[in-house]
Amino acid sequence: MGSETIQVRPIAGTLGAEVSGVDLTSLGNQAFSEIHQALLDHQVLYFGDQPLDDDQLEELTQRFGPFGVTPYVEGLPDHPDIIEVRKDADEVGALNFGGRWHSDFSFQEAPPSLTLLSARTIPEAGGDTLYADMYGAYDALSDGMKALLEGQRAVHSAKRSYGTQGRFTKNPNATRMTVHPSKEADKELPHPIVRTHPDTGRKALYINAVYTVRLEGMTDAESAPILNFLYDHSTRPEFTCRIRWGEKGLAIWDNRCTQHYALNDYHGHARIMHRTTCAGDKPY
Repeated sequence: MGSETIQVRPIAGTLGAEVSGVDLTSLGNQAFSEIHQALLDHQVLYFGDQPLDDDQLEELTQRFGPFGVTPYVEGLPDHPDIIEVRKDADEVGALNFGGRWHSDFSFQEAPPSLTLLSARTIPEAGGDTLYADMYGAYDALSDGMKALLEGQRAVHSAKRSYGTQGRFTKNPNATRMTVHPSKEADKELPHPIVRTHPDTGRKALYINAVYTVRLEGMTDAESAPILNFLYDHSTRPEFTCRIRWGEKGLAIWDNRCTQHYALNDYHGHARIMHRTTCAGDKPY
């Protein structure tokens, strides 16, 4: 679709596309430019059969920009900018990392722009990743709700996950991944509820149920009706797509205009993924 060197096939009506006809280990400038444009157009890209090792995953990530900062979760010993997202076959009842709708690390002052996720071991079935189109969710709001949200900010924090009372602190055996809860994670930071994408100029909702804790200037109770509406609205089926992972598959998504959700429906099977992020900018 409009590309000279790659094939781009949409996988849902609102967002997401599968890209073929390219080897991500030897990207020419034209192919990379087309991939970058496809990412802006579709927000989520999936590439099948891309056997990248960790060095190649890092090289690909840095084509898009410098690495993002990954707090609280320990990276690989020889590749600290890669975290291994894993759940082993014998981890019955274990936490599924990324198993709620969220945008990666939105609690940071400059959250990551992109995330890259490379499949290492996948279950025979299950373990899909869902994505939500936050452009589409914003566009579908009434004019009255858009006016209510315009110029308003929401408070984000990592405290529910990594803080002194977070779920990893309360249950340190929730995962075999190496997680380091911290008092630092209790800090709070406001971001616009509606952010403007720096490359496309489009407006997107920027809230998520994992890291958004309240609306600025309101109590948790006062914020809940508005936030719960936005959470439910933004993840309606018509705003989503779904990636079914294949061996050696790789996905790239834009955290500035999407949320994602890792399904936990593969009990008794292993799922191991290697993840990087690209540095982003302060939402506005």
